[in-house]
Amino acid sequence: MTAQKTTVVAPQLARQIVGEATTDRISGVKVSLAYLPLAAPISDAKVFAGRQKPLTEIAFIFAEITTEAGYEGIGFGYSKRAGGPGMYAHAVEIAGELIGEDPNDIGRLWNKLVWAGASMGRSGLTTQTIAAFDIALWDLKAKRAQLPLAKLLGAHRDSVQVYNTSGGYLSMELDQVLENIDESVANGIGGIKIKVGQPDTVTDLKRVAAVRERLGDGFPFMVDANQQWDRATAARMGRVLEQFNLTWIEEPLDCYDAEGHAALAASLDTPIATGEMLTSVAEHWNLIDVHASDFVQPDAPRVGGITPFLQIASLASHKGLSLAPHFAMEIHLHLAAAYPTEPWLEHFEWLEPMFNEKLEVRNGRMIVPNRPGLGFSLSEQTRAWTTETHTI
Repeated sequence: MTAQKTTVVAPQLARQIVGEATTDRISGVKVSLAYLPLAAPISDAKVFAGRQKPLTEIAFIFAEITTEAGYEGIGFGYSKRAGGPGMYAHAVEIAGELIGEDPNDIGRLWNKLVWAGASMGRSGLTTQTIAAFDIALWDLKAKRAQLPLAKLLGAHRDSVQVYNTSGGYLSMELDQVLENIDESVANGIGGIKIKVGQPDTVTDLKRVAAVRERLGDGFPFMVDANQQWDRATAARMGRVLEQFNLTWIEEPLDCYDAEGHAALAASLDTPIATGEMLTSVAEHWNLIDVHASDFVQPDAPRVGGITPFLQIASLASHKGLSLAPHFAMEIHLHLAAAYPTEPWLEHFEWLEPMFNEKLEVRNGRMIVPNRPGLGFSLSEQTRAWTTETHTI
C-alpha cells in the first residue's frame, strides 16, 4: 500500500465566503483506492456481445473527511473494469479544495470541485470522482444531526421494497440461477431480476419462462438486457415478454437512445427502466423530459453523489416516474426512502465485506437503519484491500 500525506493551507477564498454562520471547517481529507475481488467472474450481455471481459473485481475510491469540531464522514465512488486509478488520481488532485471549507455547504462545494476539473468535463470520470466527497459530506451532515440520512432528507418510509440482481447473471447456468432465486426468496427478498440480451433470444426466453414458473405469477420479476438490443430486437422481444407480467424491462437499448426508449415505453404495457450508466443530471434529463422510461435508475456514485441524485429524483417525481436506483444499496436505501412514491432498491451482497455493519431485509423490504448518517464504517478487510492512500 502506498501512503502519501500533503499539508494544505486553507485557501483565502474559503475564508471570505464563509461567515458567522460557519461553526466548523474541514480539517482533513483522506482518499483511498481499494479493490473488491468477486467470488467468481460474472458476465452480462455486454460480455456475450464481445464488448467487455467478465467482471472479476471492482475498484473503489473512499473519501474520509474530518472537521475541526471532530465530525467524520465517509463516502465512496466505484468503477467496474477500467477507471479506478484515474478516479483516484483525480481525487488526489482536487481533495485540497475542501480544506478550510464549511462542510455543511454541500451544494457550493460540489460546484467548487466540479469546476476544479471542468476542463475534463462535467460528467464521466470527474463527477464519479466528486461523488466520494459529496457522499462523505452528506454522511457527515447527518451524523452531526444525529439522524439517519433518510431522516435528514425527510423519509417517506422506513423500509424499501428490495429486489435481487446478483443471482441472475448470464454466466450462471439456469439451475444455479433457480437455486439463487430460492435462496433470495427464503431470505426475504421481494423481487428478482435476471440478465437477458444473449445473441440467441430463444435461450433468453427459455430462462425467463423458467424463472417465472419458479416464482409464480404474482412475484415481482424484472429482466435486464444491458443495452445490447437494437430497436427492432427490443420491440420484438418486448412484445414477446409481455406474457410474463414483468415489473420492467431494463436497458433494452443504448443508454443514450432517448427516442428509442420513449417509443418502447409508449408501445409496451411492460414498463421500461434505464439510466444507470448516465453520469450527470443533464443526461438524465434528456431521458426524463421525453418519458423514455417508466423507472429512472440513477446511480449516486456515477452521477456525482447525493447532491445531483436529489436533483434527478426531483425531476423524475415531477414527471410522475418511478425510482429504482442502481447498485450501492448502502447509499441508495436512504435516498429511496426519501422518494415520494414507492421505489425499488437493488440488492447486491457483494459490498458487505467492506463494511462493519449489515443491512437487514425482512418481508420483501430493506430496513432503514437507525444509525446516524449512512450508517456504515469501513472494515479491516477494506483496509487490507487498499492499495493506495493520500491524506491532506
